Formats: sequence, C-alpha cells, structure tokens
Amino acid sequence: SLVYTKMALPVRSSVKGLSSFIQYFKVAKMLFSDGCEQNRRSAAVRVFSGIQPTGIPHLGNYLGALESWVSLQGQYDSVLYSIVDLHSITLPQDPAQLRNNILDMTASLIACGINPQKSILFQQSQVSEHAELCWVLGCLTSMPRLRHLPQWKMKSKQKTEGSVGLFTYPVLQAADILLYQSTHVPVGEDQVQHLELAQDAARIFNSKYGSFFPVPQPLLSSTKKVKSLRDPMSKMSKSDPQKLATVNITDTPDDIRMKFRKAVTDFTSEVTFDPEQRPGVSNMISIHAAVAGLTVEEVICQSRGLDTAHYKLAVADAVIQKFSPIRQEVQRLRGDPGYLEKVLKHGVEKAKELAVPVYQEVRKLVGFL
Repeated sequence: SLVYTKMALPVRSSVKGLSSFIQYFKVAKMLFSDGCEQNRRSAAVRVFSGIQPTGIPHLGNYLGALESWVSLQGQYDSVLYSIVDLHSITLPQDPAQLRNNILDMTASLIACGINPQKSILFQQSQVSEHAELCWVLGCLTSMPRLRHLPQWKMKSKQKTEGSVGLFTYPVLQAADILLYQSTHVPVGEDQVQHLELAQDAARIFNSKYGSFFPVPQPLLSSTKKVKSLRDPMSKMSKSDPQKLATVNITDTPDDIRMKFRKAVTDFTSEVTFDPEQRPGVSNMISIHAAVAGLTVEEVICQSRGLDTAHYKLAVADAVIQKFSPIRQEVQRLRGDPGYLEKVLKHGVEKAKELAVPVYQEVRKLVGFL
C-alpha cells in the first residue's frame, strides 16, 4: 500500500543529530551541483512521502514506514505526508469504501504519531496541481521508459490489460514529489527504483527549462521487510487472502495472540536468528526487536530457555504493548469524522501554499499564459 516511503544513512534516533547534519550537507551539495540559483531559492531540506488509503495499516506498514515517518518530523523542518487517493483508483474502488478508507488512514496516521502541527498531512486529490504537473511531466517522459518500470511489469502481468492510469502512475508519483520541490523521499531498500523516474523527470525538466527542481534523494529505511506470518518467504500484505497472515494496528489483543500462535515457524524449538535457514523464527525475532526497540542479539539473549511456541506468545505480547494505545486512539479518532475532515482541510490549505507558487512558475517556464 505504500507509494513511497529513506539517503544512505539509516534513520535512527541515536544518530539523529549527525544523520540530519549529513543529510543536510548532502542535499546542499546536490542542490549546488544542480544549479546555484536553485540552491539559493530552496536551501532547506523538504521531505515528502505518500501512502495509499487502503484502510487500516498493518504491522509491516508501521515498522517499514510509519514509525520512521514519525521520527522524521523531529529531524526536518518541512515534512509532507499525503494520502494518495489518486493513485488508489488505478485499481477498481468502491466510492463509499474509498471515502471511509481515507478517514481510516487519516486516523491511523495521527494515532501512530503523525502530528498535523509538525508535518503537513493532506489528501492528494484535493490539490489539483498534482494532476496538472503530472501532465507536464508526462509530456517529457517516453513510453519505453515507463514500460520498463517494475510497477507496470508487475501489475500489468496480473491483468490481461493495464489501464492508462496504471501505466502513468510513476509520472504522477514524480509529480507528487516535485510539486513541493522535495529534496528527500523516505524509501525502503527495494523502492529506490521507484524514485528514479522522479529524479530523471527533474533533470529532464531542468535541462529543458532551466534549473528549477531539486533532484530528490532517497532516505533509506533501516527496517527490513516484515514477512507474512503464514508464509515467511513473502512480505506481509493487506491483500493476503489468509487473514492470519497479517497483523493490523487495530487488531484486538486476542486476535494478535491467535495470529502469532498460528504463525509458521519450524520444528526446531530453540530461538535462533537465521533468515536463510529459519525464516519464520527470524521474522518473529525481527518483529520483536523492532517493536521493543531492541537489537536482535538482545532479543535472543532475553529469549534463552523459551521454545518457539512460548516465544511466539512473547512476541505477541510485545506487539500488543506497542499497538494497544494506537488501537484505542484510532477508535477515538474514528468516532469524530468531523475532526479528521478538519485536519485534512487544514493540511490541504498548507499544501496548496507550497504547491500553487511552484506550479505557477512551472506554467511560466513551459510557456502557458
């Protein structure tokens, strides 16, 4: 469900200050190399990321993106998080369910720690400049370039024919990022390719019309992919037909215990970390370490003497401890849809303050009256 989600250093609180300095230095250098004029105009770091409104996020979304999104709010002055509903309609959506999912995602993001006072949280489709810039960038992007992107190859294989929207999805993704002259985009290791088109689009535009867009850089996440509880060789996914495979942030304690109790491991009772030979148990250890804020070594040390059956329940308890306050806050926020709509409205206003001047300048550069 994640559309984007970090540069060469992991985002970790213990190196927050050093990481921020190094990232700022790198982006300053990058901006300078792409044009002194642009460096003067946009010296600050700006982070942009988006998430599709697929309803309630799961454990993989939380550990893979949302947790670091929260920490990025404290590291950078300008952070934007968009609920990218335009992207979601590349697949069929029920309109009523989509509206509901947008509010569910808004509530979930706030409950996880996204602070609308520290970051700009908004609904993509409410800022029409996203689609307008997408058209401009689409006119600078070749069809062979899009045809070779992983999104198209993967998703079009699942259907007899893909839609035009699905084909141009990466161009809209580039427009989302460049519209705010974003300098950094949080991504997982397997998502760096997704950012390359936005980087190319910025360079092509700058080459044709003069230095304007910073070339956005990845902020690489240090978190590994959370695997399915039923198939530890596959990543955790909301679309998994096996309901026991995915842990949602709003699951009840009983549901979480049941899912972990039935999680696939192996026939060795000892708790050891070996992703190649013991992917199921290693997935448990990775989850435990991530939610408890421990290293893998610390988790293994704490788990000495436990067999895997009892260890799975210990992991479940750690997840419950992490998610219980989040679940309660999601329920509270969903009881007040008016507040959620107000948050999105305020976010759109702040997003437009940044987007409108950028797109007006794009219009002038392109030659529109």
